[in-house]
Amino acid sequence: MSLYIILIGGFLDLRIYKHPILEFKRGREIYFYFNGIRVKSFSNESIAAALYASGFKTITKSFKYGRPRGVYCMIGKCSTCMLRVNGVPNVRTCITPVEENMIIESQEGYGDIPSKIYEGRGVWRRINIDVVIVGGGPAGLSAAIYAAKVGAKILLIDENYRLGGQLIKQTHKFFGSKELYSGIRGIEIAEILEKEVRKLSNINVMLEAKVFGVYEGKVLGVLRRNEIIEVKPKAIIFATGASENFLVFENNDLPGVMGAGAAQTLMNVYGIKPGNNVLMIGAGNVGLIVSYQMIQAGINVKAIVEAMPKIGGYIVHAAKVRRYDVPILTSHTIEKALGRDHVEGATIVEIDRGWNKIPGTEKNIEVDTICLAVGLNPSSQLLFQAGCKMKYVPELGGEVALRDRNLETDVDGIFVAGDLSGIEEASTAILEGRIAGISAAMKVMGRSGKWVEERERMKKMLWDIRSGSFSTKVVKGLEKVLIDR
Repeated sequence: MSLYIILIGGFLDLRIYKHPILEFKRGREIYFYFNGIRVKSFSNESIAAALYASGFKTITKSFKYGRPRGVYCMIGKCSTCMLRVNGVPNVRTCITPVEENMIIESQEGYGDIPSKIYEGRGVWRRINIDVVIVGGGPAGLSAAIYAAKVGAKILLIDENYRLGGQLIKQTHKFFGSKELYSGIRGIEIAEILEKEVRKLSNINVMLEAKVFGVYEGKVLGVLRRNEIIEVKPKAIIFATGASENFLVFENNDLPGVMGAGAAQTLMNVYGIKPGNNVLMIGAGNVGLIVSYQMIQAGINVKAIVEAMPKIGGYIVHAAKVRRYDVPILTSHTIEKALGRDHVEGATIVEIDRGWNKIPGTEKNIEVDTICLAVGLNPSSQLLFQAGCKMKYVPELGGEVALRDRNLETDVDGIFVAGDLSGIEEASTAILEGRIAGISAAMKVMGRSGKWVEERERMKKMLWDIRSGSFSTKVVKGLEKVLIDR
């Protein structure tokens, strides 16, 4: 347990109590114990969120060098928040809800074997289903709805304790057509899609469930609390989304360095400030949108730093932050984070057209949080396990599966949708989910007719969206992965 935890943790409250858009319904007040300290939380918070709200920026140490560690992604994709919970090691606390009187402990080195065997642990059961969908974000929810409408029996699996994926933290209004929720905030779209899923009796939802492996015959291994579940579907749709990219600079592992999406989760899902003075790295849409949302939450955004010579996001988003006199420094990058136990500042530097640092242009900025909005990487691990042919495509964000125009991979009966198939907008994820859902269900049910026509209509909508100038790179990337079946 670090000195920083003892002195600082537990005596702050970073929760947001006034917001121009959001009303935070925090649930029942409960208490748990972290390294022997009694911590206040609310019943609808994750462990990591509750710790952060109380000032615990440092929650553990790296297993190799013993350096301080805090939250980074807040969506269960990294390992920085893994703690020992009620005797069980390596728990991803950012996606684990708090419970009354939980005993949470920091881990030193590798997690050890649990101190006792819990009754009922290792219960085994099997599920046979028409279509299983892995991922409950915009693509997964849309796939479930349309596959169910075709008539298939669906199992929708998500490792989080609520549905919606990244939509649950998006307070900005969507662009596009009315059918794709134009003018509606992402948080509201999540509610609309979840209500539709819950209405359909042939969809079964399994939350807090981790797909840990894909085995011969398209069998999925799923861990859910004390159960190991063997799921045998006729078709699989993977919609596992993406994780945030990292950036190499000195002290980039200090607590207080986090992905922009983590900051967004803290603010818009839990009503917690990621910090009081923030430096944003990246002026794409994510960096600009999250910076504006920070301003709405009463956070001081000291600057937005962008390595490219021009802003990468939509001008409308840049204009919003510029109205609040937030400088957007193009042709700049971060050189190092300052601080010993947590972020206390940052050094930025100007770069030339060849990406070389220009000596003498270094500048120190006093901040307590550094947010990285430097792109996403498809979460494609399960596709590798499934034996799908993969290809590294920079235009799509990383390793993606080869697929046909119906989003079926080269492995019969395995489909992809959303950011897993290539990093784009939520609107395209929704459309891909619909196409994959119809395709998988038709493969299982043998139905066509109106559903073939509906799928073609969706494809046309998707093509229309990708015809814009912002999608040129994506279209180029898709040409590298399309296959004929």
